[in-house]
Amino acid sequence: MKYIDEYRRPESVTHIIDRIRSLVTRPWRIMEVCGGQTHAIMRHGLDQMLPDNVTLLHGPGCPVCVTPAEIVDKAIEIALQKNVVFCSFGDMLRVPGSRRDLLSARAEGADVRIVYSPLDSVNIADENRSRQVVFFAIGFETTAPANAMAVQEAARRKLGNFAILNAQVLIPPAMAAILSRMQNDCLVQAFLAPGHVCTVTGFKEYEQLV
Repeated sequence: MKYIDEYRRPESVTHIIDRIRSLVTRPWRIMEVCGGQTHAIMRHGLDQMLPDNVTLLHGPGCPVCVTPAEIVDKAIEIALQKNVVFCSFGDMLRVPGSRRDLLSARAEGADVRIVYSPLDSVNIADENRSRQVVFFAIGFETTAPANAMAVQEAARRKLGNFAILNAQVLIPPAMAAILSRMQNDCLVQAFLAPGHVCTVTGFKEYEQLV
């Protein structure tokens, strides 16, 4: 598949690693910001291939990892209400709240459904107009437009039974908090940031902290 297979060529990876090794002249501690990056790095052993003077630090992680327990508790409370269909991405079902998770709520009888897109939740609301459908809207900057589009589409279809539990978070403030310690004991010397973080409007204000 174009633009995917190109990044799965061992000879290309080896060439890049060799290039990094030839360019690095001092120790570097680099934080990857996204949980998806961490997953790929660990899965393919990229951290083991890098030269010894390049250390990768795991950063804020994915939206699932940083969702507060109280938000999960609220999701469970909503899901257990009568006549509610609670929709969520599958990876949120096992995230623990203060006492249990959404998977446990489903075992107790809650109608918790796994969806692959916010629009799937809109379609469920359209097909079940007598029931309240709630979508668990988690994510960083990249998921916000899709969640907003789902709300807009529900309004266009006049679905008064569709709602979202908003748990959107931003990456730049977390990066800014880390960078603010640069003059003290911060171990991070550079970020490996996803494209959506690099291009966030207003991110330049955080660059002043470097």
